[in-house]
Amino acid sequence: MILRLISRSLFVLLSAASLAYARTDGGGGDAHPTLKTNAESLRRWQDMRFGMFIHWGPVTLRGTEIGWSRGVQVPAAEYDGLYHEFNPALFDAGRWIGAAKRGGMQYVVIVSKHHDGFCLWDTKYTDYKITATPLGRDVLRELSDECGRQGMMFCTYYSILDWHHPDYTTRHGADDRPVIESGMDRYRIYLKNQIRELVNDYHSHLLWFDGQWEKSWTHRDGMDLYAYARSLNDSLLINNRVDKGRGNPARAGDTVAFAGDFGTPEQEIGTLDNEHPWESCITIGTQWSWKPNDSLKTLKECIQILAKTAGGGGNLLLNISPMPDGRFEQRQIDRLAGIGLWLGRYGESIYGTRGGPYATTSRVASTCRGNLVYVHMLTPPAGPLRLPVIPGRTVRGARVLGGGGLGVRTKGENIVIDVPSAPADLNDSVIVLELDGSAETVRPVVIPAGGVQ
Repeated sequence: MILRLISRSLFVLLSAASLAYARTDGGGGDAHPTLKTNAESLRRWQDMRFGMFIHWGPVTLRGTEIGWSRGVQVPAAEYDGLYHEFNPALFDAGRWIGAAKRGGMQYVVIVSKHHDGFCLWDTKYTDYKITATPLGRDVLRELSDECGRQGMMFCTYYSILDWHHPDYTTRHGADDRPVIESGMDRYRIYLKNQIRELVNDYHSHLLWFDGQWEKSWTHRDGMDLYAYARSLNDSLLINNRVDKGRGNPARAGDTVAFAGDFGTPEQEIGTLDNEHPWESCITIGTQWSWKPNDSLKTLKECIQILAKTAGGGGNLLLNISPMPDGRFEQRQIDRLAGIGLWLGRYGESIYGTRGGPYATTSRVASTCRGNLVYVHMLTPPAGPLRLPVIPGRTVRGARVLGGGGLGVRTKGENIVIDVPSAPADLNDSVIVLELDGSAETVRPVVIPAGGVQ
């Protein structure tokens, strides 16, 4: 029932709302000034707000971090041979995607190849792949097909760097192979061949690149790969890690110098910015791949991370880490189900919204749609809720989302709302303010320290 409510509510919101996300400077970088972000694809993706990240591979047999532990915690030769014993016989694409849907997620980003070079699909260009394991199944094919059946957007992460490939020219983790025998010209051909497979054969709607920081990859390479991927499918979205521009706002004239459609803060929540799309990727535990007895974030932490991310105008990509046998841990499934239950009640305040107008604090986050402002009370006030007035707007009414009306008045420079003494939800209770005009065009309103009571 909750799943049907979420899907039905999202359909109504996305059909009724035509949010004008201002984004004119994303695209192919200074080498391709006319190649801009596909605005319709971007709008649809931003409206989704919540996705699942999945890091998984043979390294789960050791419980160490994917990619980074190769040659550091696990000797490279041992790491590279783990796929010979990787047999996650309990992998079930339907259960994975079903868990994402019950969690209220709208898209899935699966790590097709991490820095270790292991491929989770039946690629034609290497034997270091999932179909060469005892499992012998094409995991990406099954996930892509299942996303189609369950109405989920299928996306893929792909590491630009590849510490396993002989032609990639940066070594890592006590790897003593001589660089002189490598060749980036050959490696770039390999990379493009695999990207073509992911887009054309596996129908990836978004490419989430990583590993762009090493010297082997250049700004020119990034712009070229962005243009190549868009030539395969113009509706693709591509993150900013395709190029060297992550965290770098440098511009060339009136054009952003670096390629990419959206920013990617990692393990942190971005700040309020409705003009430049971004997505925070955050782990549900303490590392990206599966770790035995890992410490998980509480339900309250997960819900409030989602609320704060949406309150900043961003998407949340919450990472789940499957076990070596192919299953999600039950406690991770339970955590997702809890988020889904909350979204079944409060999803209107997340899906299809813009961030603000109030800049997020530790106690309050806000989202908006049209003339409605959704105030997320992360820490319920002891008495009435006091917020700064919204410049140029008057509050016509207030209510609990999913509940009854509330008293509201303007007192000096504050809006005073008589919120219930017992919050409707201890994780995040939502109040709706109805304004006399659009909240989407209001400049961010900063809440002074101590300003929420």
